[in-house]
Amino acid sequence: QVQLVESGGGLVQAGGSLRLSCAASGRTFSSYAMGWFRQAPGKEREFVAVISWSAGSTYYADSVKGRFTISRDGAKNTAYLQMNSLKPEDTAVYYCATAPLTYYSLSFYTDEYEYDYWGQGTQVTVSS
Repeated sequence: QVQLVESGGGLVQAGGSLRLSCAASGRTFSSYAMGWFRQAPGKEREFVAVISWSAGSTYYADSVKGRFTISRDGAKNTAYLQMNSLKPEDTAVYYCATAPLTYYSLSFYTDEYEYDYWGQGTQVTVSS
């Protein structure tokens, strides 16, 4: 059974940094992508970033490009989201999810319906 467990959320001041982790188990992830999404109160869940597990290719939402970095550690089966220069509008519950790699371009993985397993989420709150 696939399990994804996020950690690392918390309260931080604007301009600060946080690193989220997503510990994955239950499958071999070499043929999968790992994505991060977020959902703010009253808003729909939105794409943040995605990484191809084997190749390490990445793709970001414009709103976080240059501030967030997605990475993975194959030995630990863990994906990370390093978030720098945080803004109050980054406040949300952050989720990691996996998707089978069926498309050549990671730009197709901005759609949450491409993902088959999700973690429970971790809260990130950025104060002004």
